[in-house]
Amino acid sequence: MTTPSNPLSLNRRWKPIEWVLWAFALVAPLLLPSHALIINEIAIVALFAVSLDLILGFTGVVSLGHAAFFGMGAYTAGLFAKLVMPDPLVGLAAAVVTATVLGALCSMTIIRGTDLTRLMVTLGVGLILMELANKLSWLTGGADGLQGVVMGPILGKFEFDLYGRTAAWYSISVLLVLFVLSRRIVNSPFGATLKAIRDNRLRAMAIGIPVTQRLAVIYTIAAGMAGAAGALLAQTTGFASLDVFAFDRSADVMLILVIGGTGWLYGGVAGAVVFKLMQDFISAITPQYWTFWIGLFLVVLVMVGRDRLLRPWTWFSRKAGST
Repeated sequence: MTTPSNPLSLNRRWKPIEWVLWAFALVAPLLLPSHALIINEIAIVALFAVSLDLILGFTGVVSLGHAAFFGMGAYTAGLFAKLVMPDPLVGLAAAVVTATVLGALCSMTIIRGTDLTRLMVTLGVGLILMELANKLSWLTGGADGLQGVVMGPILGKFEFDLYGRTAAWYSISVLLVLFVLSRRIVNSPFGATLKAIRDNRLRAMAIGIPVTQRLAVIYTIAAGMAGAAGALLAQTTGFASLDVFAFDRSADVMLILVIGGTGWLYGGVAGAVVFKLMQDFISAITPQYWTFWIGLFLVVLVMVGRDRLLRPWTWFSRKAGST
């Protein structure tokens, strides 16, 4: 008699197409050397989007201040390189730890209250950190930003080059490692409880799931991943400005998840690819009005639907049962 397969273990298995996609991502800086810089940006934004999807798509917690952790990671990595040591991996670890601690502290504010309360609290945290970075100009550079961040070679061998190929491989590698970690989390029993909380919090509490604890843990993990994305930005560009805390950055990552889809880790990656390529292409044509066209695309996406937009031959098909 055969035992039934565990759905969670089946979801953890990698499909052949996934191996192909990640292999292409790793060789992309070599195949497209002139586009290495935008590949690096896509990897960073994708990691940021995946971190937000852990709390938004899989847990149902809406946040408008996720940039707070992104910015904390960026400034921590930049200051660590300037004041302590320029090793990228050690600086990345320091940024993740700092953002994780901040996430643990902020998790106390999101486990209570309504969705509107959480929106305001998360937004407020980001604004507070942005103002602190502005006032502490002796440390952060204030409105001029943190400049002169010089990174050492990765693993003592791979120097950052002007073309951005090393930066792209570095960011893609970190994205892959944290994506695998996220995949393990959402396809574990812990991840199943997160989905139960997202679908019906009261029912999850009734069956004995420690909702408050689960929310705090996943929020802290997501904060650490967002901090890693911010650290990658500071390390690969050698600069960190107040923009990393801005509301626009939180809004952009929200739009990325709208494009790619929530509750699906590849949604953050796909949304980042589409968003950054559209931004790069449209801004090259019309630098002043590129946001208009991206906004129009989002309106069409919402009105038509993501599935139907990808299958245009269904736009004019009759609904089932219609005469």
